[in-house]
Amino acid sequence: MKNKVAFLLGLLLIFWVIGIVNAILQNQLLQYGIMPRTVTGLRGIIFSPFLHHGFSHLMLNSLPFLVLGGLVMLRGAHTFVVISLLITLLSGAGVWVFGRPAYHVGASGLIFGYFGFLLAAGWYERKFSSLLIAVAVLLLYGGLIWGVLPLRTHVSWEGHLFGFIAGVMVMRWR
Repeated sequence: MKNKVAFLLGLLLIFWVIGIVNAILQNQLLQYGIMPRTVTGLRGIIFSPFLHHGFSHLMLNSLPFLVLGGLVMLRGAHTFVVISLLITLLSGAGVWVFGRPAYHVGASGLIFGYFGFLLAAGWYERKFSSLLIAVAVLLLYGGLIWGVLPLRTHVSWEGHLFGFIAGVMVMRWR
C-alpha cells in the first residue's frame, strides 16, 4: 500500500515540478499541449496531463487526482498504469480530433476519466465494493459532470468530456 501511495504522490510531484518549471519559463511549455488537428499537437496527447495553465489550475486538479486516482489504484498499480494510459490516449485523441483550435492542457481529462471509470465500474461490475465506491464518487464529485458542458470558454470542456467517455469505455472493455 505504501508503494502505491508513493507512486501516486510521485506522479503528483512530477505535475508540480513541471508546473514550477513552466512558471519559470512563463508558460512556454504549454505549446506541448494538445493543439487539435495539427501534427505537432499530437505530442500533446502524452504531455498534456502534465501541463497546467498556472498554479490555480494545478491546485484544482491535485486533490481530485489523488482521491480518484487513489480509488483506481486500489485495483493494483499495474491496473492503475494501464487504465491511466488508456484514458490519456483515448481522451487525448478525442480532443485532438474534435477540440477547439487552442492548446488543451491539464490532468482534468485523466481525472474525468477516473470519474467515468469508477462510476461505470459500479454499473458494469455490480459488486458491492464497486457500487459503494461509485456512490461515494458520485456524492463527492458528482458536480464534475457539469464540466463536460461548454459553460466556460477558457476551460477545455472537450478534455473533460472525452476523459469521461474514455473512462467509461475503458471500464466497459475490461
